[in-house]
Amino acid sequence: MLPINPEIFKAYDIRGIYGQDFDNELAYLLGLAYVELRKSDPDYSPEKKMQIVVAGDMRLSSPDLKTNLIRGLVTAGVDVIDIGMVSTPSFYFAVGKHNYDGGLIVSASHNPKEWNGFKIVRTKGQAVSGETGMEFLKEKVLENRFIPAQTPGEIIEKKNILEEELEHALQFVDVKRIKPFKIVVDPANSMGATYLDKLFPQLPCELIKLNFNLDGTFPAHEADPLKDENLEQIKTAVLNHGADLGITTDGDGDRVFFVDNKGEKIDPAIVRGLLAKLFLNDRPGVNIGYDVRPGKITTDLITDNGGKPIMTRVGHSLIKEQMLTENIYFAGESSGHFFLNVDNGCFEYPMIMILKLLEEFSSSEVDIHTYVQKYNKYFVSGEINRDVADKEAVIKAIEEKYKDANIHKLDGISVEYDNFWFNVRGSNTENKIRLNLEAIDKKTMETKRDEVLELIK
Repeated sequence: MLPINPEIFKAYDIRGIYGQDFDNELAYLLGLAYVELRKSDPDYSPEKKMQIVVAGDMRLSSPDLKTNLIRGLVTAGVDVIDIGMVSTPSFYFAVGKHNYDGGLIVSASHNPKEWNGFKIVRTKGQAVSGETGMEFLKEKVLENRFIPAQTPGEIIEKKNILEEELEHALQFVDVKRIKPFKIVVDPANSMGATYLDKLFPQLPCELIKLNFNLDGTFPAHEADPLKDENLEQIKTAVLNHGADLGITTDGDGDRVFFVDNKGEKIDPAIVRGLLAKLFLNDRPGVNIGYDVRPGKITTDLITDNGGKPIMTRVGHSLIKEQMLTENIYFAGESSGHFFLNVDNGCFEYPMIMILKLLEEFSSSEVDIHTYVQKYNKYFVSGEINRDVADKEAVIKAIEEKYKDANIHKLDGISVEYDNFWFNVRGSNTENKIRLNLEAIDKKTMETKRDEVLELIK
């Protein structure tokens, strides 16, 4: 057994380099530890045999990790619902739709091919995070003192999750209102291809496929749309095909990004704001969440459409937890995660998001680039990372420098003036500070960006 690197237990999931930070034995121990975690929860009932969902992605190490994970769960005495190779949203949906007792999916999301890991949930797809069980799992795995159950669990295969997920998504729109758009789609040889292949035959659109073959070596490019270099292929294809829109997803399919007909990425803050408007049309006055990183167009659209904007921390598991406690119907994160809080559970629903936007774009007489341009009102720095010796000292210096501003400290420090606003927060795992700044004009953005960076230095 390879020694397990404790650093793989992150704030939102477990993730590291396969064969260096962990091997298959981790998956077996994690299965055992997960059952102990669920048995320690208030909702555990010893009279009812637990059913735990297991899934995996297309990475080369995923089949072996999944096999050993199932071995651990069965040894611990629970039944395993094996739903095969699916996206993370499909995995969440399976857990929530059928009221299973929780689940684990083998995936390293957008990380390079050498990586792998696990996303872990309780009932209704509620994420296990650094604050809600990850430390428990870490301690149990590293202790490795497990007693097998007297009666092992069984393995049950379930193969129709995508059909059920599609049926659910189609309830949110009138497909007949969607125009026959020409759309380029690039799931980067990863898990978004599974649900996109199901979705598009239901639409009147022409689908131009890029990189749909599942391939854990990522032959075309990394499955991380936040990096501009990974958008070059879809931007070029949109222009070459004269397409109306481009859609791309990340490695496990829980993040979705859009490219307009001019080959320009649509700012996720605009996407988030538009979706907020659309969901407010469906449910007037509901709470809408947005993370602390700037994207003022989102709050503009929330308030203009009668919603209540609620700021959240950064991180998918933390946002979902806040959505449940504060009754937030829809929330979006700057990194391309878009969540809905409905009966099946509170998590990402990318098919619904795509359908809602297509229906909205179809209602306009202008092309998508022109439609989006009116929302490009602000100038953004993008996320800038800097290595620092003392993250807390940086936060304190910023608070002192900008003490006359409107300041929030939900996640790092958020500073707001009338003409610019920014968030600075520390990395969860490294001695890094992350700056995101936005302003009403380019000159103010550049001046204030450099001012804050000088203070960080």
